Amino acid sequence: MFIAYIVFAILLSLPLLVSGRAKLIRDPEVTATMTRLGVGTRWFPALAALEFAGALGLLIGIFWRPLGIAAAMGVVLYFAGALATHLRAGDVKGAPVPAMLVLLSAAPLVLGINSV
Repeated sequence: MFIAYIVFAILLSLPLLVSGRAKLIRDPEVTATMTRLGVGTRWFPALAALEFAGALGLLIGIFWRPLGIAAAMGVVLYFAGALATHLRAGDVKGAPVPAMLVLLSAAPLVLGINSV
């Protein structure tokens, strides 16, 4: 299960880093989507920091499992919030991506807990 945790931690860290970077550079597509959902641009740095912290925590969790488990819990909550934001804004077409990321982020959480 430890190897599976490593694989999922790395796979999940990649979209977190890409998404965080897109928020920091205010990618036009991301900015348009977030604005349409009612998320102001003032939130972008904080959201990017949460994504970077989650990615870093998952990767450090390879060596220190308690941090990886805590990071995975945070990432699950982050993407659950993203899913709720899409649904609250009536963006049903945009909801599958955060829904999939909630499920994907649950994998390192479960694997991290089971391989302690």
